[in-house]
Amino acid sequence: MIRLRTFRIPLRDRFRRVGAREGVLLEGPAGWGEFSPFPEYPPEVAARWLGAAVEAATLGWPAPAATGSRSTRPCAAVGPDRARELVLGAGCATAKVKVAEPGQTEADDLARVEAVRDALGPSGKLRVDANGAWDVDTAARMLRLLGRWDLEYAEQPVATLAEMARLRARVDVPLAADESVRTAEDPLRVAGLAAADLVVLKVQPLGGVWAALRVAEACGLPVVVSSAVETSVGIAAGLAFAAALPELPFACGLGTVPMLAGDVVADPLVPVDGRLDVRRPRASHEAIARWRPPEPDAARLLTRYATASAVRRRTLPGRIAASNRRPAAGGAG
Repeated sequence: MIRLRTFRIPLRDRFRRVGAREGVLLEGPAGWGEFSPFPEYPPEVAARWLGAAVEAATLGWPAPAATGSRSTRPCAAVGPDRARELVLGAGCATAKVKVAEPGQTEADDLARVEAVRDALGPSGKLRVDANGAWDVDTAARMLRLLGRWDLEYAEQPVATLAEMARLRARVDVPLAADESVRTAEDPLRVAGLAAADLVVLKVQPLGGVWAALRVAEACGLPVVVSSAVETSVGIAAGLAFAAALPELPFACGLGTVPMLAGDVVADPLVPVDGRLDVRRPRASHEAIARWRPPEPDAARLLTRYATASAVRRRTLPGRIAASNRRPAAGGAG
């Protein structure tokens, strides 16, 4: 039996044009799962996110091969002073900066990235993420300008894999595919088109930890494990994925809980000295009660859950069965 709880937690700074993260928590025999697709995603996409939550609540994850992971500090599209403050307060040696935010200028991007580099110092790792907002010419020009601050890589600077491949031939900054990697088939296309140097994988959009592990194996590229700005319930799934990978050459983008004004657990998963320990905190009923949304919003979230569940049952039986099969070799969970 699965029990459902809704939540809505404000963000400290707007991110992806939203001011709060909201969703449904699932409590099942294997633990807690989180269903929190972004508002713009249709039911067909949200159904994949629901698969990750159901897996967490009912199936469980591989046994960890590692005890922790290095973590980054994400930096939303804020002003340079706020960006510097966020990075200095995080204690991480790696930061990812949002660029190409609607309504902002290229000068805003340059000032924010410069401030973060100043906060990190010359030895820190600095990434930028455009969420596919640039065209190829703009991306090439901006990455040349931003390259003065020694970028580790640029995440999804353009929208499509074909554009990524064209851009990769024009710039020296390594490119990471993120939005392009949303189904099990896409990673194969990334490798085949020489469209990226690495892939950013997130458990919820891929349908769960076991599915993400298969995607990582299939794509044949270095992997960065990242979050979808979840509560600690969702971050625990990302940590389980990271801990099960045979190699983790890049710091994970899982240090996002401090972006939230609160959490649904009593002991949140936040980085300490730039590192996250692998553990699975239980949701707190007191915390859930604090962040329960007003009844109309709670009803809306439960309706979205029900719609995604119906789509999942109707259109994804084969994929669900595959995602629930554990690999023949590898970790047992």
